[in-house]
Amino acid sequence: MEYQVAIIGAGVVGAMAARELSRYRLKICLLEAENDVAMGASKANSGIIHAGYDPEPGTLKARFNREGNPLLYEAARELHVPHKNNGAFVCAFSPEENAQLEGLYRRGQENRIPGLSLLTGEEARALEPGLSPMVTGVLLAATSGIICPYELTIAAVGNAMDNGVALYRNFRVTDIQRKDEGFVLTSSQGEQVQAQWIVNCAGVHAGEIARLAGDPLPEILPRAGEYVLLDKSQGTLVSRTIFQVPTQKGKGILVTPTVDGNLLVGPTAQSVPNGDCTGTTRQGLDTVKTLGRKSVPGVDYRQVIAAFAGIRASTPGKDFLLGPSQTVPGLFHAAAIDSPGLSCCVALGRYIAENLPLPKEENPHFNPIRENPHFFRGLSLEEKDAYIHEHPEYGKIVCRCEQVSLGEIRGACAVNPRPLDMDGIKRRTRAMMGRCQGGFCTPTILTTLAESLGIPAEEVTKAGGDSRLLGKGADYGKA
Repeated sequence: MEYQVAIIGAGVVGAMAARELSRYRLKICLLEAENDVAMGASKANSGIIHAGYDPEPGTLKARFNREGNPLLYEAARELHVPHKNNGAFVCAFSPEENAQLEGLYRRGQENRIPGLSLLTGEEARALEPGLSPMVTGVLLAATSGIICPYELTIAAVGNAMDNGVALYRNFRVTDIQRKDEGFVLTSSQGEQVQAQWIVNCAGVHAGEIARLAGDPLPEILPRAGEYVLLDKSQGTLVSRTIFQVPTQKGKGILVTPTVDGNLLVGPTAQSVPNGDCTGTTRQGLDTVKTLGRKSVPGVDYRQVIAAFAGIRASTPGKDFLLGPSQTVPGLFHAAAIDSPGLSCCVALGRYIAENLPLPKEENPHFNPIRENPHFFRGLSLEEKDAYIHEHPEYGKIVCRCEQVSLGEIRGACAVNPRPLDMDGIKRRTRAMMGRCQGGFCTPTILTTLAESLGIPAEEVTKAGGDSRLLGKGADYGKA
């Protein structure tokens, strides 16, 4: 298979690069090592649309956060991705931290970020009654928001595919060879594609991809962040995202509502040996809970329904590694995209598309709009009743906790990029994401997915690989 551009890594930056490149008449492929898209940092992060007050002025992070914030809201509307411009508080707990807030405010002004203001603790608690009485001051960032990061990635990949991009899953690049004016990329299973340009969006594995291509990219440092997710009964404790004054390790522990009505607390920031260290620890989760209560004392951790860790890719230089390789012609890096990478993703995608030296003839069939996969949720009771009369499967509730119907699950199985495993269904529909975490709905979803894929139920996996749920050799531990 011959392409003009091969993008390695179907996280949110790779997805947005593919979408932006699909605006042109180009042959593009997106290569993903895992069984689904959004399986790295884009699957497990805070889901915050950052305002842009925090990055060091003059850095790539500052530039692309400022540019990316409004572009992300626009893309979310076009792609029908759940999001909300709810604003954020950065909280101080002492006179010394109040001074730090003033410094952040000045930095935000230098970064040309709108909607910033300083509040007293009393003024902040008038807006957020759940805030700690120990808060002495707050920086309000009005343009901050929340979004579902994996749904954004899925939607961007789907839109790119609708506009002509080819997606290869389970394509773990293990060899890159120069050939004529391009590259031959070989997967662990022996599949090959050819491309004139490689765009390296491989996250914590970006250094490995660079080395395969012959480029000594600066060291990529994986850092783990642990989170707890609480039941929707806790989702209204605060309406804004609540940060603490940032430290050298990052923006610290936040407490935030999610777009789906839950409450999220985290993350920690711990260096780990490699990008596969996604386990949680007692110490990490205890830290999350303690510091979360510092900001919002009323959090009831008896309502935790899930705990997880995400891995972010950083670098000693503390900025994005973005641009063409200085040693390998035809290789373009978008690496070390840690926070605020999600907020920057659309701007980064556009930058990549604009800076690849390829013919830029417009694709006359490009459509930036993706049909709303969650249209049924937004209908009134009367509209749902009428729709169910025409489509009875939408009246058969499979997931009781999240009220997801059989029709919605089958609908998700028919839209690009189609789910290949149980977790893929979860990320597209929210089935199995409620209080019981799939305790009641898993059997029906499993058989529905098997039917969609045309395979026996015994071959259905939780997350690809050896993670089969049924049959001889079923192994949850390798999910």
